[in-house]
Amino acid sequence: MKKELLMGTALVSTLGAASVAEAVTATMSGNHQTGLEFDSPTGGTDVNNQVNDNNFSVSLSETTDGGMTISSSFSIVNEAAASSSVGSSDMDAGFSLAFTDGSKLDVLNAGNASGSHAVSVPGSAGAETVATATTNAAPTGLDFMTGSTIQGIEYHTASDFLADGLKMSFSASTDSGSAATATYRIDGHVAIGATYVTDLGDSAVTVGGGWSEVDGAKTGTAANNDTGGFHIGLSAVTGDLTVAVGFADGNVVGSGASSANEYAADVVKAGIKYVSGDLTFNVGVASGDAKDSTIGSITGSDDSKDVTSASVSYAVASGVTAILGYTSVEASDEGSSSTDGSAWYIGANMAF
Repeated sequence: MKKELLMGTALVSTLGAASVAEAVTATMSGNHQTGLEFDSPTGGTDVNNQVNDNNFSVSLSETTDGGMTISSSFSIVNEAAASSSVGSSDMDAGFSLAFTDGSKLDVLNAGNASGSHAVSVPGSAGAETVATATTNAAPTGLDFMTGSTIQGIEYHTASDFLADGLKMSFSASTDSGSAATATYRIDGHVAIGATYVTDLGDSAVTVGGGWSEVDGAKTGTAANNDTGGFHIGLSAVTGDLTVAVGFADGNVVGSGASSANEYAADVVKAGIKYVSGDLTFNVGVASGDAKDSTIGSITGSDDSKDVTSASVSYAVASGVTAILGYTSVEASDEGSSSTDGSAWYIGANMAF
């Protein structure tokens, strides 16, 4: 209760500091991407689909007389194949308060500070996907163990915090108030993340990492471990060449194969991006391993995914990019080979 009162007081007091009587400033952005995917599952039937990715975002901001900027946003998202008419609206954004010293505070549904500092590792820029067995819990992202509730805050320091090139974030959330059920529910979290940028010869080097611990509960069997873990990554940019690597290790409860499962996992990623005029070449690999089990069980089974992807993007005109992408996945579920395969994608993205 104490954390809820502090969060409510922070929101009311900071918003109350504004002395703006006129309309806030609104800006719009988004993209329209469409293309064809050619999916070839191992031992299955080839499938061709049109894949659409349409996003429309509105950003709102205003600056108080004291120099603090208050901002928020919402977006309308439609990511679906041609046969689906299902879209979604992202209306869960809170408020961001940017202070004159360069720091920022996100209030309400702020997210997880660990995930905010995950290094971006190049991979295919296409929209192709390769389906694996639904029971395969092996992750391929560096921030797979992060989580939070809507009742959370995240504080971002200004640049050059404590040392030149260092920026950090701290986040926490508390119980959402939902009743406990048989499905694992996040009660709260604490997390920390950091990014350090420096020059090494002709290269700009970025090191990013984070740690997160998520508390949760469910009725019935108790979890052996709560969700949590760490990640670290490194990216080096030399002229038009970007090389990045990353590693993550952690536990996840109530996700993956089933809301009644938990798993321990690790991920290794590496990728290269090279820009040559209007052409951008991406190549990436990711290897994820997991041992999943029913919540509360002391035994588990091994899952894995090895992903190789590449793409070529061509800037046709300002805001218009043609994309050719390829992804191949080798997977193992419950210790045995499972559904995997390869996929091609050809399409274009128009951004505004």
